[in-house]
Amino acid sequence: MSEQKYFQLQYTELWEGKTGITFGLNDILFSRQSAYQKVQVLETDAHGRVLTLDGLVMLTERDEFVYHEMISHPALCLLKDAERVLVVGGGDGGTVREILRHPSIKHVDLVEIDEMVINTSREFFPTVSSAFDDPRLNIRVQDGIAFVKATEAAAYDLVIVDSTDPVGFAEGLFGEDFYRDCARILTDRGILAAQTESPFDRSFHGTLQDAHNLLNRLFPQVHMYLASIPTYPFGTWSFTMATKGLHPVDDFDPEAARRLLAPFKDDLKYYNPEIHTAAFALPNFVRKLIQTA
Repeated sequence: MSEQKYFQLQYTELWEGKTGITFGLNDILFSRQSAYQKVQVLETDAHGRVLTLDGLVMLTERDEFVYHEMISHPALCLLKDAERVLVVGGGDGGTVREILRHPSIKHVDLVEIDEMVINTSREFFPTVSSAFDDPRLNIRVQDGIAFVKATEAAAYDLVIVDSTDPVGFAEGLFGEDFYRDCARILTDRGILAAQTESPFDRSFHGTLQDAHNLLNRLFPQVHMYLASIPTYPFGTWSFTMATKGLHPVDDFDPEAARRLLAPFKDDLKYYNPEIHTAAFALPNFVRKLIQTA
């Protein structure tokens, strides 16, 4: 006699109205309220462990590599020889894991306001937080906006804004004062890379356009690029790269990138030189979205 199934636990994140994504839920491994947000770790049937903050999916074990590789390697392969990097947010550790694969990196500051996110990732996502003990990494538990404001000029080759959605305490990470300070603390060849939400998500169109307009006032080169992340809203996610001169495609050397990536190319699951160039080729609706900002 086959075993009858009487119930099924599920977790759903809503994107627009009743639309969203549903995970088959095996267990809730961690659930606590920090000083800033509710932090949860879910064990799911198809995506492994899932980290949520205030009910929104931050990463899943199955596809986290896409986000973390694409927010870090395009800028690093364009610069080729970055030494000093600042990551604002990114307390799960995935972004610094990718940055520290590059042997040119001498120092990374990770500024995360919520220590619970760091500790939770250490405990439940060891492959994501695997670089937390790298001696080149300095973890600072403090407000990223205040840290950037207090930092001296030209301190970093690359600033990565690995933030949550622009609501509540994270709203300032999408503001003009913050971006202006980011431009100030970058070197003359410096690059800013930031996650800028899904172009399919109409609720964030205004924020995306405002951020694009701000960056265009502060940087000579501002370019959006896309990646496919199945468990993020609508499966398509945008990043924006702002530079003080380098063009992300015209100044990109695929062969130099190939040599740069060679020591750890087998560890990369998404990013490669061909993806780099293709990611900046935007669909017409995305072009229109940022051109009419």
